[in-house]
Amino acid sequence: MPDSEAAPDPALVAREIIDANQYLTLATADGDGHPWATPVWFAHDGYRDFLWISRPEARHSRNIAARPEIAVAIFDSTVPAGTGKAVYAEALAAELDGPERDRAIAIFTRRSEVNGAGRWSPADVAAPAQFRLYRARASAHFVLDDHDRRVPVDPGL
Repeated sequence: MPDSEAAPDPALVAREIIDANQYLTLATADGDGHPWATPVWFAHDGYRDFLWISRPEARHSRNIAARPEIAVAIFDSTVPAGTGKAVYAEALAAELDGPERDRAIAIFTRRSEVNGAGRWSPADVAAPAQFRLYRARASAHFVLDDHDRRVPVDPGL
């Protein structure tokens, strides 16, 4: 007998998780391969580009400068055990500058304002300011199925 409930569309699940959460965890490594994980408040552009603001001297920022290959996990840590869902991504990260930075800071600031964190301008994330704007461009996204198996997914529209 067929299952009366169809499995949810993994792409929709991924989009819902990304839209519902304000923090992602960056997994970085330094030039010698020493790992580091850190949460950052983020905005996204088309579910493929994840944007955040950090100090360039932060450990994860230095790691990205040395080794831009990173991993990302987005999840809600407040749900009961056994009910969590997450999006995992493989990405290349970089500090943004010039026109890319100017376009991305507009995207970041829209979400920032909606969430009460204020407005950001290109000058706020360019030298000599203390912060920089970073982007992780995902090359692959994954969610887990009901059996905890990794499922590749394209959450883009």
